[in-house]
Parts: sequence; structure tokens; C-alpha cells
Amino acid sequence: MTESPNPDGARARELDSSAVFHSWSTQGGRDAIAIAGGLGSTVWDHDGRRYLDFASQLVNVNIGHQHPAVVEAITRQAATLATVAPNHANLVRGEAAQRILDLAGPAFNRVFFTNGGADAVENAIRMARLVTGRDTVLSAYRSYHGNTGAAIVATGDWRRIPNRFARGHVHFFGPYLYRSEFWAGSPEEESQRALRHLERVIEAEGPSTIAAILIEAIPGSSGVLVPPPGYLRGVRELASRHGILLVIDEVMSGFGRAGEWFAHRADFGDGRESVVPDLVTFAKGSNSGYVPAGGVIVSEAVTAAFTDTVFPGGLTYSGHPLAMAAIVATIDAMKAEGIVEHAATIGAEHLGPGLRALAEAHPVIGEVRGMGVFWAVEFVDDPDARTPVSAAFMAALGAALRERGFLPLIVENRIHVAPPCVVTPAEVARGLALLDEAVTAVEQR
Repeated sequence: MTESPNPDGARARELDSSAVFHSWSTQGGRDAIAIAGGLGSTVWDHDGRRYLDFASQLVNVNIGHQHPAVVEAITRQAATLATVAPNHANLVRGEAAQRILDLAGPAFNRVFFTNGGADAVENAIRMARLVTGRDTVLSAYRSYHGNTGAAIVATGDWRRIPNRFARGHVHFFGPYLYRSEFWAGSPEEESQRALRHLERVIEAEGPSTIAAILIEAIPGSSGVLVPPPGYLRGVRELASRHGILLVIDEVMSGFGRAGEWFAHRADFGDGRESVVPDLVTFAKGSNSGYVPAGGVIVSEAVTAAFTDTVFPGGLTYSGHPLAMAAIVATIDAMKAEGIVEHAATIGAEHLGPGLRALAEAHPVIGEVRGMGVFWAVEFVDDPDARTPVSAAFMAALGAALRERGFLPLIVENRIHVAPPCVVTPAEVARGLALLDEAVTAVEQR
């Protein structure tokens, strides 16, 4: 990357390399773009170069950059009351909780606010263990739940391995037809066999020891793995049969990302399943990350367990008023502007068809999958063997995209295509054209 002629850009990159300790990264040799501003689906650096943000940063800027209603709400709240302890009643906190409950449905009656998705998962696990009196948490190998004690061990991917210091975690394989663990030949077969596998894990571990099944509605970091027909409903039935709490992680998939307020209520091919979890975790899109926030949506049954029993958990910034003002403004704006419905339309009519057309044109694209503004493009060396492309291929593809003004989210052999929910058809067309150009350029090398 060339040196920025703007002194602020140069200084930002210098400090990023010399003073900031970065997550999930080696600390040497960094060469990051210094983002100076943004609006909608576009960001720009200090030299004014513009980029389509087709990663929504970390799949969280659902309402787009610098939405005026959200910025104004934060500014107004900062001028009124910038912080307040969670033991006090606070109007904006209550308004945020009520708006979330209105979206979640009648089975839920409380929201426990956290600072982000990881501590939401952490506290959901705590609730499940206390309510059931059991210890074990089942979660999928292909999953990511956050970087705190229990959340990172509940995570299924490699990041749990150097962090194994929490007890009582067992993993299972969820459905992923393109790379099926179950020799399945159809979505229905994949669903049935994945459920049977989960049932056997429950039986082998002992149902009476299991507090919770923790799953992402749509596993995101693991590849945007849209569940096959009947899978979520089947997990709900297994949990209910054995007195296990079902915790659905909507941190990445909620608040419009999948074209629904909550992805677990979507139609995955067999009608709307109306799966009702016991606990739902959220963060990211609830206020598009303008101020850090997350939480647990708590069912009536779980709330009742703590009527006269202290819940042994809390955070200084639980329900922070700036974050709550951002949640209220985000939900109100998304409703008023039809942003969730827009995301569904973009996925069905523009992003999905466009990505599938790219897959037809490029044999190196093995599969495209997703919904709403939540998609993955998986790259393979051999379409028949489905051998993932090399890390060098993906690095070259990422560089080619950034050179063309497209910010990608690259995970292993995939590009996760996740623009803000407010992305326009014209921006989708431009982004797809840039992706086509970049793939062609790297193929030709």
C-alpha cells in the first residue's frame, strides 16, 4: 500500500502499527487502510479514496455509516446524561429493552444488556446453567461465539484451542451440505442426519447433564451456513424433549442482516418454523456498532427462576445510555425506512442472483450461499473435489479488491459478502462488477 500524502492518514497508520495491539493478528508487518469517514455503504481514507464497505466492517454496520437519526440520538443523549449505573432506572434503557421485546415476541419479557456479543453469550450460558442446575453446553464445531471465557470455548473453530480454560463444553457438527459430514445428498437428508448426530451426542453425554444447546441461527464466521429445512425446528424439539435450554446466537445474523429482524424466524425452505428459543443473544446490528452494546433476550420461564434468586452477573456499563439511545434510534429508523424489508429484497433480487451469476462464470467459485445481505462465496481449486484455494490466492484476491475500492471480509477460502442493509441496487451492481474483475485478474495470474 502506498504511503498516504495526507499527514493524518500517515499518522493514523504509524500509530496503528506502533501503539495498537491487534486482535487475531500478528503484531508485525501491518499495512492497514486508515479509514477517515463514511456514509451509507461507503467509507473513505484520509486521501479521499472511497471504498464500498461490503463487509459492513465486521458484519455489524447494518444501518450504514453515519445514519443521521442514530448520530443525532447519541449526541442528544450525551448532552442529557452521558452515563448512568445499571442499578438505576433509566428511560432510554427501558425504551431500548421494550423495542427489542416487541421484536422478539410474547415468549420473552426481559433484556439483560451487555457490552457486546461475547459477554451476551457468556451471560446466557450462566443463566442456562443456573436455571437447569446442569453444567454442559453443546455447541457446533463450525461456530464463533466471542472472545470471553466460556464464549471462546463454546466457539468451534481454531480460536478455542489456545483458550481452553472453561469447563463443560462439548461440540457437535451442524449441517453444511457443500462439505457434508454425513454423506448427505440433499438439504433434507443433511438436516435429518445432522439432527440424528446431535441426538446421539445428547444421548452419549447424558441428557441430564446438559444445560444448553447454543447455536447461531445462521453460522456466520464459519461460512454463512444457512440451515436446511427443519433443522432449527428439530434442534428445538430435541432441547424440549430433554429439558435443555435452547440458546440462539443472533449476534451476527439479527437486526436485518438476513432480511429478518431475527434470522431464526426466517423461512428456510419449509415455511416459517416459528422456532422459539429460551434465550437469544444479540449485539452488532442492534445499533450498528455506533456505541458498543449487546444483550440477552430472556424468556418468561428463565426470568421467573430469578424472581427471588439473585442473578450473579452484571456489568458497569450494562444498558449504557449512549448505546441505548443508539438502539432506540436504529430500530425506529429501520422500521420507518423499511430497511429490514429492503435487505430481504436486495438479497432476493440483486445480491443473490448476481453472486450466482458470478459462480456460473468462474469455476473457481465452488458455492454461493446466503440470504438478505449475508452471503458467502467459497473458492475452490477443483470444483469436483471442492479443494479450497490457497491462502496466497485469497491474499491476492483481497489485494485486488482493495485496489479496486471494495472492502472485503475474507475468511479462509471465502469472501463473506455483507454490505449494510441500506445498500442500493446500483451499489450492489458496482460491487459485483468489482468482484468479477478481481476474480478474473487473480485467475489470469
